[in-house]
Amino acid sequence: MKIAQIQMHVSGDKTADLRRAAELIRGAGEIDLAVLPEMFCCPYDNSCFHRYGEEAGGEAQQALSALARERGIWLIGGSIPELEGGNVYNTSFVYAPDGSCAARHRKTHLFDIDVAGGQRFMESETLTPGSDITTFETPWGTMGLCICFDFRFEELARLMTLRGAKVLFVPAAFNMTTGPAHWELLFRQRAVDTQCFTVGTSPARDETASYVAWGHSIVCDPWGTVLHTCGHGEEVSVTDLDLSRVDAVRQQLPLLSARRTDVYTLRPVHDA
Repeated sequence: MKIAQIQMHVSGDKTADLRRAAELIRGAGEIDLAVLPEMFCCPYDNSCFHRYGEEAGGEAQQALSALARERGIWLIGGSIPELEGGNVYNTSFVYAPDGSCAARHRKTHLFDIDVAGGQRFMESETLTPGSDITTFETPWGTMGLCICFDFRFEELARLMTLRGAKVLFVPAAFNMTTGPAHWELLFRQRAVDTQCFTVGTSPARDETASYVAWGHSIVCDPWGTVLHTCGHGEEVSVTDLDLSRVDAVRQQLPLLSARRTDVYTLRPVHDA
């Protein structure tokens, strides 16, 4: 499965950013799936989320659906601010090659941090959390999807894996505090924990923005090996994932089958 990570600049002009995303995806060549970054057409700023947000069938959703259909690819639309019922969600839409919406993930864990001498950000001042564990089916098997801060919670990654996920896709905007400390560490750690490929796609770094993204989009294999990492500027990275590697690693190091479900268990509340 050949994937393209679109590490793009976010200009603050929504229509221009949608156009740029389309240009970069068209320039990626023959691919099966493309992934955009978190908030790829909205500045990552609480003051912008409602203003740039859209309800069902909005501008970004229409553009992403049309692009997936035009290119005949699976398209993970990073994330956008989604408006519904007076709430604003940080939402990722997934489109199938026919342009239909195959999945929707609303960020479940809101990014509320205050690091002494570093980054402070409170998504809960504006955003509402989702409550779903998101997987979707493709010709290559089950894929998992979460957004940025969600990935720090191993329970969510494990539940996606128990649903059959082989690849965990994570549109994410780590910053200049958390990025150097935890970005590569976290994606390698989750790959080892779940024995999945992990794919983190970041916006490009903009030193003039109110929130400065780390960049360095990354792909790790189920052994925890970094297959590719980007720099911090705008970049399109294409990686061919050999999904047979998932079964091979799980057979050699049988973590999932060796779980002691007679001693402990993990299940989503909705299935309880």
